Amino acid sequence: MIKKQRTIKSPATVSGVGLHSGEEVNITFLPAPENHGYKFCRTDLPGRPVVDADVYNVIDTSRGTTIEQNGVRIQTVEHTLAALAGLEIDNIMIEINCSEPPILDGSSKDFVDALLYAGIVEQEAEKKYFVLKENICFNDPVKKVEMIAIPSDEFKLSVMIDFETRVLGSQNISIPGLDHFADEIASCRTFVFLHELEYLVNNNQIKGGDLNNAIVFVNRVISDEELDRLASLFKRDKVEVLEEGILNNLELRFANEPARHKLLDVIGDLSLIGTPIKAHIIASRPGHHANVEFAKLIKNFIRQSTRKKDVYPYDINIKPVYDINQIKNIIPHRYPFLLVDKILEISEDRVIGLKNVTMNEGFFTGHFPAEPLMPGVLQVEAMAQTGGVFFLHDKPNPENFNTYFLKIDNVKFRHKVVPGDTLIFDLRLITPIRRGICHMKGTAFVGNRIVMEAELIAQITKIR
Repeated sequence: MIKKQRTIKSPATVSGVGLHSGEEVNITFLPAPENHGYKFCRTDLPGRPVVDADVYNVIDTSRGTTIEQNGVRIQTVEHTLAALAGLEIDNIMIEINCSEPPILDGSSKDFVDALLYAGIVEQEAEKKYFVLKENICFNDPVKKVEMIAIPSDEFKLSVMIDFETRVLGSQNISIPGLDHFADEIASCRTFVFLHELEYLVNNNQIKGGDLNNAIVFVNRVISDEELDRLASLFKRDKVEVLEEGILNNLELRFANEPARHKLLDVIGDLSLIGTPIKAHIIASRPGHHANVEFAKLIKNFIRQSTRKKDVYPYDINIKPVYDINQIKNIIPHRYPFLLVDKILEISEDRVIGLKNVTMNEGFFTGHFPAEPLMPGVLQVEAMAQTGGVFFLHDKPNPENFNTYFLKIDNVKFRHKVVPGDTLIFDLRLITPIRRGICHMKGTAFVGNRIVMEAELIAQITKIR
């Protein structure tokens, strides 16, 4: 059955206190057009800057998932995004007058209630799923985390946690689809161990935190004096430890509420992929860092799979964006080390360059002369020069800058490049350019065949 993209019928506002800032926060969900995705708008900042909910914009996962774009930051986005993804809403503008959404009761329930009250409507455009055809795995042996995406006809999730303590050991939860999210997952609250809570409070890191927005597990014996101090700290007459090993600030909504909340976090963090997927996600001991790294793996896999289906069509009759003489005005390389002949396309996050590989190249006389091959290191260099044009083309005086390699990762040479080949380099930004650092994923084609791939990190340096 073909599904349509969805947004909401009318605006929906939720108010509360930010967990870390302690500030009063208003967050308003607004209907958005087709193919818009999820975006945050900081209404409290000049120009009302927008931050895309994109996994490549994640900058911190220590106490939640924080995204940043062009210096504008949104903290702890996972519960908000889980509500949207869990309700299978595709397009939303999220206006917020603070650096973080309100913590509320530590779940997604209030967001879900507001969105359902606003009404969910179908749009004309078809919902575009990525249908997984092979397994994708993430493994962190130090933290004992394993996550795997398995091909499936639907988006299903299974989560297992084990904190190896008496009060919170092994728990698991599975849902066969997002139809179950609103009733079985959305109301499940975040949780914390008492020693973690005390550290955060003592270091003033949760100015908006109280005993109403987290399940507090106690995994050690605590004295009456400590309980009295906690009661005073959180403005309660009395607190005590229940038989289940939790403070009596609240009652569990489900026996396995912690596992359900971890599943909620997985939904929110994986929504940063930006594309709904059909797969069975199985997560053992997940956390925000693992969720984000796993989301990056999936997004990179989607990009590579899409690129294989849509190889760049080179048309010799199209005028290039930059020819060889214009390229010489942008990057400092010269013969015999100028290795890119044309720039065919350039945009905010992508550049496509061309290199004609001829028998007249000087390196062919000494590099396997009986079977001429373009050296792999020069393929990487030619790709990097294409990225250099991307980096410098919009600078007022590009001749005053140089770009230098900082790192080369995941280089793969798949096929030989020989005289007569036309190399097409397709490079896309992996993360936004920050502090003069450019991180790009490049793929090299000869015809419809991928011959080389690499991830390149370079830095721009002013020389004059």
